[in-house]
Amino acid sequence: MLNFNFKEIDIFGLKAMQEQGQVRVIDVRTEGEVTHGKIEGALHIPLHLIPLRITELHGEVPAVLYSRSGARSAQACAFLNAQGIGNVLNLQGGIMAWMSAWFALAA
Repeated sequence: MLNFNFKEIDIFGLKAMQEQGQVRVIDVRTEGEVTHGKIEGALHIPLHLIPLRITELHGEVPAVLYSRSGARSAQACAFLNAQGIGNVLNLQGGIMAWMSAWFALAA
């Protein structure tokens, strides 16, 4: 049974963590989705490969996972928590929230 008690972070929390250099950002979207843009510095690990690349997600530094809207990254966080990896956070709203916020600030 999956543990759905994973932590979430909003886009401003992620930005602050990036500025402090205290985060790994993981993009769990498909290859095709990534071609439309990604968060700078993000490592691409498609959702279906998370179980095969789980060792890359262990570490002292927290990992923020994101997908298009946050639903698939929430699944990844729940899976990782069930595997004993608790240092992961789900980006609320996914890249859609990220892009909307930064486009709005740039306007």
